[in-house]
Amino acid sequence: MSAATLLNVPNVLTLLRILLIPVLIALTYTPLEARYMLAAGVFLVAAITDWFDGYLARTLNQTSAFGRFLDPVADKLMVAAALIILVQWHADNVLMVISAIVIVSREITISALREWMAEIGKRASVAVSYIGKLKTTMQMTAITVLLLHHPLLDKLGFLLLIVAAGLTIWSMFVYLRAAWPDLMEQ
Repeated sequence: MSAATLLNVPNVLTLLRILLIPVLIALTYTPLEARYMLAAGVFLVAAITDWFDGYLARTLNQTSAFGRFLDPVADKLMVAAALIILVQWHADNVLMVISAIVIVSREITISALREWMAEIGKRASVAVSYIGKLKTTMQMTAITVLLLHHPLLDKLGFLLLIVAAGLTIWSMFVYLRAAWPDLMEQ
C-alpha cells in the first residue's frame, strides 16, 4: 500500500486526533485563562473527526485496513488521556474515578475480545453496535463538558459521565453476550 493510499482524508483525520492528544495535555497545564475552553474545543474537534473519518471513509470509498486499525486506537487514546486529566482535576470525586476506571477497563476488555474473535475468524460477531455508538457519543459529550471545568457545568458533566459509564457497562455486556458461545467452547 502506497503512502498516498495511507494518507487519505479519513486516515489524516484519524492521525490528527492522535496528534491533538499532546495539544490537549499541554493546554491543561498552561497558565492561559482560556485553557479550559481551549482544551474542551480541542477535544470536541477530535470527537467530531471521529465521526467524520468513518463517514468519509465510507462515502469516498477510502476504507483501509490501516484506518480500521488506527481509528479505534485514536479514540481510546484520546478518551484515556482526557479521563486521566479529569481524574487529576477531580481526584476527590469517587464517581469520576470509578467512571474513568469503568470506561478504560471496558475499552481494554472489548479490544482484547475483538482481537481474540478476529483470531478465531469471528470478528463480525463483535462489530460496533448501536449501543457502542451511543456510548461513544455520551462519553465524548461528558468529557467535553467536564473539560470546560466550570462549577455549574461540572454537575451536568458528572451526570453525563455516569450515564456514559452505565452505557459503557451495557455495551460491554452486549459484546460479551455476542461472543459468549465462542468463549465457552472447549
